[in-house]
Amino acid sequence: MKKISNISQQLKEYEHSLRLEEKSSHTVEKYLHDVRHFLSWLDDHPICKERMIAYKQFLLTSNYAAASINSKIASVNSFLSFLHCEDYKVRHIKTQRKIYCPGEKELTREEYVKLLDAAKGRPRLRMIIETICATGIRISELRFFTVEAVRRGEIIVSCKNKTRTILLPAKLKKQLLVYAGKQKIRQGIIFRTKGGRPMNRSNIWSDMKKLCAAAHVQESKVFPHNLRKLFARTFYNNEKDIAKLADLLGHSNINTTRIYIMTTSLEHQKKIDRLGLVV
Repeated sequence: MKKISNISQQLKEYEHSLRLEEKSSHTVEKYLHDVRHFLSWLDDHPICKERMIAYKQFLLTSNYAAASINSKIASVNSFLSFLHCEDYKVRHIKTQRKIYCPGEKELTREEYVKLLDAAKGRPRLRMIIETICATGIRISELRFFTVEAVRRGEIIVSCKNKTRTILLPAKLKKQLLVYAGKQKIRQGIIFRTKGGRPMNRSNIWSDMKKLCAAAHVQESKVFPHNLRKLFARTFYNNEKDIAKLADLLGHSNINTTRIYIMTTSLEHQKKIDRLGLVV
């Protein structure tokens, strides 16, 4: 058994260790959130293998999705490694790989265009939406879009210990430079707050949600990552090159890319129907 004393100090040291591993800020926040949830459930009891199995069972009976359960287990297992308690780790639950995704959660090209139309009076937001969808970048990578990089026509992105180059479509390059000119941004980061700080995830997510009513698009479909997925599906449908797509998205594991290009349940149903095997 392992009794955790001075939890606040342990969490600070754990956070420091995650940053030394060069985890992204979003990942660090997510791990800490999951570990705090676990410690709250633990309720000052010592950690042992039996309690870890009980926590896993608690997650299984708490209506969490399988992916969420495995994500929480990964975070807590990471914390156990930090505590040198590897023997207490528990296994992830086994899940069958999905071959299609719920249609009510996937943003279509038509809905994307509606969002752009609804954002016409908000040039910064419209330009952000179009930039993410036209390049497939992560929202955290917007900070690499500087006036200097856009003029070169290529963005050098350094993220998650990897560096890759994003080539800009000619039309997007022109639009970005026009936008920067109108905003009197002559150098540095293009997408910034009034205070000059880079736009962050919460800023953009909140602003996108405000477009839903005017665009007549379900809120469940409107968030930055869905723009990245729309880029992925569109590229794959045109090129059928999953390896190239993985490079463009910055994925080191092609299985991650497969998740991005899953068809919706409706599209999958149409393909099954076209087999013509019911006579």
